[in-house]
Amino acid sequence: MPSGMPDLLNHKKCHCLVLILLFGFWGCTPEPLETHLLLPVEFANVPRGMIVTQYRTDKIEIHIQGDPRLIEKISEKPIHYPADLYTDLDIDPAGASESIGPGYYMLPVDKRRIPMNPAIKILDISPSYLGVRLEKEISRECKIEVPYSGDPPEGRIALAPSPDPPTVILTGAESVIDEIQVLKTRPVDLTSARESFKKEVPLDLVASQQISTKTPIIVVSVEIQEKQVEKSIENLSIQIRNCPFSARIEPDVMTISVKGPYSIIHNKDTLDRIFAFLDLEGIEPGIYARHTYINIPVGLTMTRSDPRVFTVTIEK
Repeated sequence: MPSGMPDLLNHKKCHCLVLILLFGFWGCTPEPLETHLLLPVEFANVPRGMIVTQYRTDKIEIHIQGDPRLIEKISEKPIHYPADLYTDLDIDPAGASESIGPGYYMLPVDKRRIPMNPAIKILDISPSYLGVRLEKEISRECKIEVPYSGDPPEGRIALAPSPDPPTVILTGAESVIDEIQVLKTRPVDLTSARESFKKEVPLDLVASQQISTKTPIIVVSVEIQEKQVEKSIENLSIQIRNCPFSARIEPDVMTISVKGPYSIIHNKDTLDRIFAFLDLEGIEPGIYARHTYINIPVGLTMTRSDPRVFTVTIEK
């Protein structure tokens, strides 16, 4: 055997062994894997003028079989089942959506719509039908009502709120819209509100009711005023002025009521300026019936006085 031949043979044997191992590796096919997946259902292509108000299930379960590597890739991009309502419900050969009326429908689940690699087999689907309820979609103008929460500080009062706009157009299922008489906003908090203010407030829409509006935010104007209160002052002494003689008054005290802003009514200095008197200038001795003069500070109004007439006796 010529020199170098053993090395060449050994080299060829190694090369053949590598090829065998490579072809053996790439030729191996993993055992098919079976598993179950839950696919969210997306209801699309709703017929014109209709709205989905109820559905029996929002997920379907599929039983699949395939290469584990292909199945593993499914998790990289989540998939869903597209329920095509118009296609599944349109029974009019002309394809007019008006042929689809309100009601409860059963939609067959079509595995051809599932975006799955063709190499993966879909063995089973559960459920095989999806139940949906369709209602007529309508729009209607609704009045806005703004509720309050909390109370203003003592001595303040909130007037009726003014929403802008005062009404909005609501769109949704006919059965839901028909039940709405007044649409409310979220409550406006009056705690610590001492001055008038404006605030943007969202409408109190319940997502589950499937109603919508192009004006979800309302500008609410709230006017805060000082509360008008009334106070009774008892045993108010009656002064006598401009009388050179001895005089007495019966009765010599009276009761009055005054009304005004909370801050003035509760100001002691202001109340101390209230007094009653009789001006007897030029009146000779005798017995007379007289009305009193009552000094009321600016900002207050007297609402009651008792008694109104007094007996005055003047003696030399």
